[in-house]
Amino acid sequence: MARIAFTMKLFPGYEAEYRRRHATIWPELQALLKEAGIAEYSIFLDEETLLLFAYMVVEEPDRRGQLPGHPVMQKWWDQMKDIMDSHPDNSPVTRPLKEVFYMP
Repeated sequence: MARIAFTMKLFPGYEAEYRRRHATIWPELQALLKEAGIAEYSIFLDEETLLLFAYMVVEEPDRRGQLPGHPVMQKWWDQMKDIMDSHPDNSPVTRPLKEVFYMP
């Protein structure tokens, strides 16, 4: 198991829309994330900076590599590109974070 954390950036004024879209997350996207070995996934919002902090527990980190090419993931990214900082392929711009402390 690995713990992975990263940040993303939300565009101003889209806080409620971001929450709405995740409240109705597609079952096929949830299934895909589970198939990729993601056992837990949380996203937190800093409302002052609009930084999103994501944290996931992954069974086998290498299995996440299958996600970018999957049609469901690409469809999700296409849906999210209008409300957050994204790359030309619509994937979110992420900044990986290094773990500096962990207390089990």
